[in-house]
Amino acid sequence: MLAAMALTRRALLTGFGAAAAASAWRRAASAAASLKLSVLTDEISQDFGHACEVASREFGLGLVDLREAGGKNIMNWDAARIADTRKVLERFKLRVACIASPIFKVDWPDAPKSSFSPKRDEFGASFTYAQQTELLERAFELAKTFDTDRIRIFDFWRLDDQAPHRKAIDDVIRAAAVKAGARGLTLVLENEYACNTATGAEAARLLNAIPEKALQLTWDPGNAQFRDEVPFPGGYAAMPKDRIGHVHCKDAARGAGGKWEWMAMGRGVIDWAGQFRALQRDGYRHACTLETHWRGGGTPEESSRQSFAGMKTLLEKATT
Repeated sequence: MLAAMALTRRALLTGFGAAAAASAWRRAASAAASLKLSVLTDEISQDFGHACEVASREFGLGLVDLREAGGKNIMNWDAARIADTRKVLERFKLRVACIASPIFKVDWPDAPKSSFSPKRDEFGASFTYAQQTELLERAFELAKTFDTDRIRIFDFWRLDDQAPHRKAIDDVIRAAAVKAGARGLTLVLENEYACNTATGAEAARLLNAIPEKALQLTWDPGNAQFRDEVPFPGGYAAMPKDRIGHVHCKDAARGAGGKWEWMAMGRGVIDWAGQFRALQRDGYRHACTLETHWRGGGTPEESSRQSFAGMKTLLEKATT
């Protein structure tokens, strides 16, 4: 009798646990309804097919961002790889939220070399300043091929003194935005902690200086945090909300040595629940893309899996 009662109690608790989990995911899904979720595929795996399978079947996503696959940056994909990529996207019923290009993530000419200029290429990208116009045209073609209107760009490796070069940098970004706008495309410049626009405050200055509608922001609170800005509510409050055209999601915390380190979503200091809530309140309708960076899960795939779980929890908190 007692054994039967215990068994019944365990069954009830299990049922309640499953129901609670399902209810939690429904709340997170409700929050995500207006905040479209995506993931950078190479943060899961360089095997594009496997990354898409995880994104679609495990994470339940309908969007991905494209940056690198098979160790090759998207700017270097040949016709065969592009065709294969389109087939994989179709197989898993995925659409492309953004072309995550490395455009303008190079040294600014006629200036002291940036201390952030990498000693090796990043994400399979190794291009010169002279190649940027060609890359921009290439990105326009890729956006059309993959049926997206968003192309991520930067504004050059960070200079110790931007002042003598800032107007010229803005002019280059403005000219690129004009070209994109003429094609019905949008450039979403990422605030990158190693580039000249790194924080919410710096992003606000850039957007106010360049009013072109085809220039918007890829808002990355993690990168702002690496620059010691409180990204939410501080950095976010400084920006024109209608110029946020893409969002990158990763978390950060100070390590033992006092330096900022990447963390899984929800394990760092960024108020992501508040940020998600504010994005919904302010009418944001574009993608929120998981860019894990954290590797504490042992592998990129497991790290992304844990970070996506944290993201779902934060979305649930954003609804309460």
